[in-house]
Amino acid sequence: MSWNSKVWVSELNARPEIRSAFPRTEVRFYDTTLRDGEQTVGVVLSPQQKLEIARKLDELGIGRIEAGFPKVSPEDAEAIQLLQKAKLKAELWGFSRGSRGDVEVLVRLGLRASVIESPTSDIKLKAYGISRDQILKRVTDAISYAKQNGITIAYFAVDGTRTELEFLRKVYLAALEAGASEIVVVDTIGACGPEAAELLVREVCRWVGPAIPVHYHGHNDFGMATACAVAAVRGGASWIQGTINGMGERAGNANLVEVALALDALYEVSTNLRLDRARAFSHQLRKVSGYELEPWKPVVGENLFRRESGAVASQFHDPPSIEPYSSELVAAERSIVLGKKSGIDSIRIKCEELGFDVPEQQQTEVLAAVKELGTRKRGLVTDEEFREMIERATRGGGG
Repeated sequence: MSWNSKVWVSELNARPEIRSAFPRTEVRFYDTTLRDGEQTVGVVLSPQQKLEIARKLDELGIGRIEAGFPKVSPEDAEAIQLLQKAKLKAELWGFSRGSRGDVEVLVRLGLRASVIESPTSDIKLKAYGISRDQILKRVTDAISYAKQNGITIAYFAVDGTRTELEFLRKVYLAALEAGASEIVVVDTIGACGPEAAELLVREVCRWVGPAIPVHYHGHNDFGMATACAVAAVRGGASWIQGTINGMGERAGNANLVEVALALDALYEVSTNLRLDRARAFSHQLRKVSGYELEPWKPVVGENLFRRESGAVASQFHDPPSIEPYSSELVAAERSIVLGKKSGIDSIRIKCEELGFDVPEQQQTEVLAAVKELGTRKRGLVTDEEFREMIERATRGGGG
């Protein structure tokens, strides 16, 4: 089954005025789970855990892995050394402030690529007690030193979406002149809607020209991180930064597997991400981080292909009628579960699944028993409880 035959979204997405706004080239992912994701409250990843996560990110098809912030964490430095020996296909990137001392650590570790960040908004500069001129000097000095030491730099303007545009343009161009080769548009506190994200990315692409790759790094404070990332691609971003499971501070970062599914399935923008590996990796990451996700979470949620409603169970044989894409895309299993909302088709399908041949009249009796127990339990009826109901019904004992 081809990709297109597994996707059943609205044909409106394919209208020329919508589809033509997106690139025909591949969009790549820069993962920051090991750095920004670890900033989730209470999460502390060991170097060995970071190595295991990095290997899974590599298998997922992530293009770049941000390994950590070695200047402020000896364990991050240790993790980077482990990752350097792991022979990953993904590029290994570091994270640094606009400070020579931070860059010196990158040089000692032999990292060949890194983000270099600095605040740019007046709100941030006031909080730090730094002037615009001071920031410009720090940024250009740090980038120039990194460039002299053979490090590829993506300049990361913290709180860029709340920065006065003329100054943002000035600092981006100064960073490029000092030796940066890529630019990151950063919505540090998720302060942009999709329209603003697209507008700013398009403007930055115009400032820096087509030869400079532009990234987008967003957060989910208004529940729009995926939408903003998609809009950023429409605006010209060729790299999307984010995390797995949307891990991160406050409401988290853009969830890369959600962004990949949206781009691939809705707009036919290739991302090269292995969505069939996303659910297993998501589960592993939840165990390591100590956080659970909502069962209705896109791509990886436990409820995406489970059906309790009888009205939906009656269409279970025809996946396109009740699902926007095939469970095969994300290596998930489809199933019927039983409870208060079950219908007669739910009973029939569950009987077939468990190998019971139950007459129609007794199926009605079993359905009544299922509904009663589901209501009384305030939850689902287990397969074992269902088997007991079937046995009672076939013995003539009713529900």
